[in-house]
Amino acid sequence: MSSNEAHTEAHKVFRGTFIHSTHSAAVQVLRNAVLGLNRKGKICFIGGAHELESLSEAWHFKISDVRQLKQREFFMPGLVDTHIHAPQYRYTGTALDLPLLEWLNRYTFPVEMKYGDPKLAEDIYTKVVKRTLKNGTTTACYFATIHTDSSLLLGEIADKYGQRAQVGKVCMDTNDVVKAYKETTADSLQETERFVIELLKRKYAHVKPVITPRFVPSCSAKLLAQLGQMAIKYDLHIQSHISETTAEVDLVKNNFPANTSYTDVYNKHNLLTDKTVMAHGCHLTDEELEVFRSRGAAISHCPNSNISLCSGMLDVRRVLKHNVKLGLGTDVAGGYSPSMLDAIRRAVDTSKALTINNPGYETLTYQEIFRLATLGGSQALCLEDTIGNFEVGKDFDAVLVNPSVPDSPFDVFEDETEEIILEKFLNLGDDRNILKVYVAGKRVVPFKK
Repeated sequence: MSSNEAHTEAHKVFRGTFIHSTHSAAVQVLRNAVLGLNRKGKICFIGGAHELESLSEAWHFKISDVRQLKQREFFMPGLVDTHIHAPQYRYTGTALDLPLLEWLNRYTFPVEMKYGDPKLAEDIYTKVVKRTLKNGTTTACYFATIHTDSSLLLGEIADKYGQRAQVGKVCMDTNDVVKAYKETTADSLQETERFVIELLKRKYAHVKPVITPRFVPSCSAKLLAQLGQMAIKYDLHIQSHISETTAEVDLVKNNFPANTSYTDVYNKHNLLTDKTVMAHGCHLTDEELEVFRSRGAAISHCPNSNISLCSGMLDVRRVLKHNVKLGLGTDVAGGYSPSMLDAIRRAVDTSKALTINNPGYETLTYQEIFRLATLGGSQALCLEDTIGNFEVGKDFDAVLVNPSVPDSPFDVFEDETEEIILEKFLNLGDDRNILKVYVAGKRVVPFKK
């Protein structure tokens, strides 16, 4: 403890069970622990209950002010949704009868065209931010639409409700089917820069812009190149899609014959960096994964969408063996659930399906997938220094879980360990079990009236 830290006052102190992931342990249970936050919502200490008296002296808090968790309650890190389309929330749970490219043309593009209407955007964006927060998503990486002002509104709403968010105005200058839903190259670049400058100027505490080419088939080479330069100019995060379906991969080959792969297109246009997250990646080759590793780029695994649109099944074990950063995403509305708990469950299902096809396959454990949904997501969004687990110096993004609430969707029995209760919550729990949600130490759920 430094001399400066010794004179810092702990603003909030919690005592109870904390469950998180580290690099060495997929699940680590801290029983009867004491965790303190400073006024900025950062974790300033974590220790055992036997240290309570000495901690209170060092951090200047009253033991009577410590917030004691109830029996069976536990804190876990906030869930990180590394890929979600906010405007598509409007039709979540429907329209899942077509493969990706037809699905975009019939359902997605016609809906997204309507977001030039600020009233519609405010209604839907408020609902998706509140719904994801209620389900424990403290951080979300959002696609908006091509409309600059409603994309800014999404950032404003995320800030209003306290969600940590990366928000992207979608860029697309190519659309041969729904011709009304695209921009000129010049307009896309001009409006994207306006979006970036305005969102940065607002200085939201936890909401930042992210460069967002929709995907290669909807972008010209000129647009991709200039977006890559813009990301460098403003030192921005980047998000897009890659290798979701084999038809999409073939389309990219036809449109960009000079490039060696889908990954090569992004890489050659400066869009594959250590601040890039690409959704899906179901059909990436080993060579492409090596490029991801060397560039420090990440993949967002969206298992519900991959299954729902029959796109493919990402081999997560293969991605991890290539040491590529990986998080989980809901991919609303290709994924029919806005809950990251569903993403965890579908990730387990996908891994087991791969095992059925290959009995020698090393199935992912629920502990590993819990890590992907928390610490892995922070790595994928290049936020590991700020969030992801309960390490000293990180922001307290956390979910308070009570497995024994009235009308709980599952039962807990007397002899069950914390690990068993965590597994039950991940497999069976829902927002009824989530009592409170914190972002940077500030309670954001329940919502203020």
